[in-house]
Amino acid sequence: MTATLPGAYLGNHLAAQLRAASVGREGDVFVIRHPGCEVVSFGEFFSNAEKLAAALVEVGVCPGDRVAVQVEKSVAMLELYVATLLAGAVFLPLNPGYTTSEVSYFLGDATPKLLVCDPSKIEALGEVARAAQVADIWSLSGDETGSLIAARDAQNMGFEARAHGADDLAATLYTSGTTGRSKGAMLSHGALASNSQTLKQYWRFSAHDVLIHALPIFHTHGLFVATNITLMAGGRAIFMPRFDAAAICSVMPEATAMMGVPTFYTRLLNQPSLAHASRNMRLFISGSAPLLSETHERWREVTGHAILERYGMTETNMNTSNPYDGARRAGTVGLSLPGVEVIVTDPETGERLGENEIGMLEVRGPNLFAGYWQMPEKTAQELRASGFFITGDLGIIDGDGYVSIVGRQNDMIISGGLNIYPKELELLLDGLPGVLETAVIGVPHPDFGEAVVAVLVPRAGEEIDLDDVRAGIETAVAKFKRPKHYAILTELPRNTMGKVQKKSLREEFLNLFG
Repeated sequence: MTATLPGAYLGNHLAAQLRAASVGREGDVFVIRHPGCEVVSFGEFFSNAEKLAAALVEVGVCPGDRVAVQVEKSVAMLELYVATLLAGAVFLPLNPGYTTSEVSYFLGDATPKLLVCDPSKIEALGEVARAAQVADIWSLSGDETGSLIAARDAQNMGFEARAHGADDLAATLYTSGTTGRSKGAMLSHGALASNSQTLKQYWRFSAHDVLIHALPIFHTHGLFVATNITLMAGGRAIFMPRFDAAAICSVMPEATAMMGVPTFYTRLLNQPSLAHASRNMRLFISGSAPLLSETHERWREVTGHAILERYGMTETNMNTSNPYDGARRAGTVGLSLPGVEVIVTDPETGERLGENEIGMLEVRGPNLFAGYWQMPEKTAQELRASGFFITGDLGIIDGDGYVSIVGRQNDMIISGGLNIYPKELELLLDGLPGVLETAVIGVPHPDFGEAVVAVLVPRAGEEIDLDDVRAGIETAVAKFKRPKHYAILTELPRNTMGKVQKKSLREEFLNLFG
């Protein structure tokens, strides 16, 4: 007999699916907060979400209004996420590391009805919020005046949700903006729900799973992938405020799965207890940035597990994944997910290319976003009439259907009129003695237009012999592809999700050739 959803979830496409697996299990543990190991039950979590939704409506939030949230990671933020869905509003999470001027841009562009931030930021953000005509600014802690927690606790049970359908917006997430103005990707209830349900099944998540949740929740990886899947499966989450390798190893014996970025795995490999701690785990997933083949192989040697790498974007949720059963191929992001089409096209003509040809990756499926907020022209440029989204990622699909990312279109280097794909060089350089990782960029050159620059990071305790590096490259690639300059740094600049910031490197070496 199927349990009946509480009335607050009837007709709510995404919120209903997040709630369904825990109906009748209100007393079961959903979140284990670490450190401290305080537990939050499904009943407590959803009760708080429903009362927060009532508080949002009480302060004037209407269907379609944006609710901007810039707070540190907490269970209360997840409750506010579900509350926003129930209220028919649009969740807008912002990186807590953003400065006041950065927040000013997002508020001015998204025009949210209210801003929720940490109490310490209310004064600093008040001026920019007023300038953006944000009606209210609230905190998400304590019982002081202006706290949504206090407003929540004053509500009665029995919230009646705002009705909305699959095409209504659930969230807006801003792209990183590394190549220009940040764009607000509009994500519908249907897109988020369908993708999370697909991943739950594809990765075999169930009520028996315990996920180590050490990702931030202002990003699609930690919010929509990790959180949505856990709720939809009725599983548990060990909720960690941030990544801490030693702490993760300490809880790993109680867990079954982990989602992380490549940096998680490289740092965990330095933990002496990793091999023993990981024996109970069934699945390690990596995304948000490319995973080095060396990390993949070392992880398998130490733990006996093959990391499952997948590929997604803010605009598309998840597109591909290495299989749960079957070969998890290092250096690839796997196969198209069920219901998702991934093709390779010529970047200039848009014509579809064949197997093993490098070109633009395009994606079509129910996982796609609805467009960019207040940017109809940009939306039309990147969403074809055929329904395919032009990702901006250059890739290749082999004869078995495995997708490999070559790089971003804006990372492609044109030197002397010839196209050079940085990923090809990075894979070669990563395999040379003493090299931990690399980033290949193009910078202005008076003769060639652009010149190739290779930035290398040495392994801990080792040195890189640039003469050996040059010799290795000269025997491997054509002359026009070879770097005209090598630089050695202690680490590559990265954003919060571990992605290498090539824009920062290009700025650093902008005037290298005059």
